[in-house]
Amino acid sequence: MDRRPLGRSELVIEPLVLGGNVFGWTVDEKQGFDILDAYVDAGFTAIDTAEGYPNWVPGNPPGMSETIIGKWLKARGNRDNVHIITKVNSGKVKNGLSADNIKTSIEASLKRLQTDYVDLYFSHWPDPDASHEETLGAYDVLIRAGKVRVVGASNYTPQMIRDAEEISVIKSLPRYEVLQPKYNLYDRADFEGELQKLAIEQEIGTIVYYSLAAGFLTGKYRSKADLGKSQRGGGIEKYLDKKGEAILAALDSVAKANDATPAEVSLAWLVAQPGVSAPIASATSVDQVKSLAKGVRLKLSDADLKTLTAAGK
Repeated sequence: MDRRPLGRSELVIEPLVLGGNVFGWTVDEKQGFDILDAYVDAGFTAIDTAEGYPNWVPGNPPGMSETIIGKWLKARGNRDNVHIITKVNSGKVKNGLSADNIKTSIEASLKRLQTDYVDLYFSHWPDPDASHEETLGAYDVLIRAGKVRVVGASNYTPQMIRDAEEISVIKSLPRYEVLQPKYNLYDRADFEGELQKLAIEQEIGTIVYYSLAAGFLTGKYRSKADLGKSQRGGGIEKYLDKKGEAILAALDSVAKANDATPAEVSLAWLVAQPGVSAPIASATSVDQVKSLAKGVRLKLSDADLKTLTAAGK
């Protein structure tokens, strides 16, 4: 498989990260175990979660996704064979990236995950009240203590990354080795251009979220009448415009030519984009895991890639 390094770090993963946002939401513990088993059986290792997943579900205890993954890790005894990714400041709370909050949050995450370290720890959202020096300094303590291997930044602007990089050099602190922006065939503004160029030039890994645009790029949602097909339907209406229609038409054409589904083609397009290390994609069934695996292993022709890229402009 096409294994890829995450930045200049020691982490190397296959080009698919399993999204854990659905664990404790649309996926219960038993389903979660089946999905995680199928994912690693397919040859993948990277699992993405956060302290805030899925805290938006009424009645959920904090970090339910981490808790389910932690129970699976303990049951399977395979901690050192997978890469666990989690995040701090998931709720964009005040002082979310302060040294004190980071110290408290990592301990809570480690307890839920039933492990003594995470492979990749993200600043989930920027915190205007915490300096880069304070945040990176807190991460330095965690790395030296063996509780975190590598740190990354999610939803950061190019200037934020540059500023953090400068501080890391001046103060001899860890740098953000991995970015996590929103990026898919429809949503391209956050990554394409300045951030993509920066990632390539500075050898920063990029794992992208919203890879299937909340399910729109699966082709399941073609009209407003389809929005009730899942709990995520409400967030998809914005894609039902002329641009969305053009993308679905291109996906249908390329999928037919490659004996694939629109979701598989969408992932194949992402994997082929410069600077992208891997897409994050969630699954609610074992069959979906198999489809995700097929998608990231699908090699599209140059003509197919151009067709898809043009449709999303």
